[in-house]
Amino acid sequence: MHDLKYRGVAASASELAARMAAHALRHGLAADVIVPVPLHPRRHRTRGYNQAALLAREVSRLLGVPLLDDALMRTQYRSPQAAASSKEERAAAVRDAFRCGILLSGRRVLLIDDVCTTGATLNACARALRAADSGAVIGLTLAHEV
Repeated sequence: MHDLKYRGVAASASELAARMAAHALRHGLAADVIVPVPLHPRRHRTRGYNQAALLAREVSRLLGVPLLDDALMRTQYRSPQAAASSKEERAAAVRDAFRCGILLSGRRVLLIDDVCTTGATLNACARALRAADSGAVIGLTLAHEV
């Protein structure tokens, strides 16, 4: 996972996404659309890709669920979540940082990210998706940091 996120080894996304898709099937995580957690454009330029989008694209293909790659936008640039030490700092770092640019009209969303630590990013994204009239929002991550 570190290779994918920090070392530019995008090829590992296929294998990792296959595990995510298998988990979604095993646990009946049904959705109408798949949405990746977005990076701020500045971080995207620095990294060169969005690891959550790479995972989401492959999960979408494997599950046969449409991908809405640009539904969510990160509107505020903040320090990386890994730099925040407390749950409160992590929540503050992403509060109101996302916006959904489309109307979801009750569609169930499978929200894809690489890692969940406190859930702050997933919760902030879910709030933006719900504000765009989504149905249920289900978070699916590759790992949960404890």
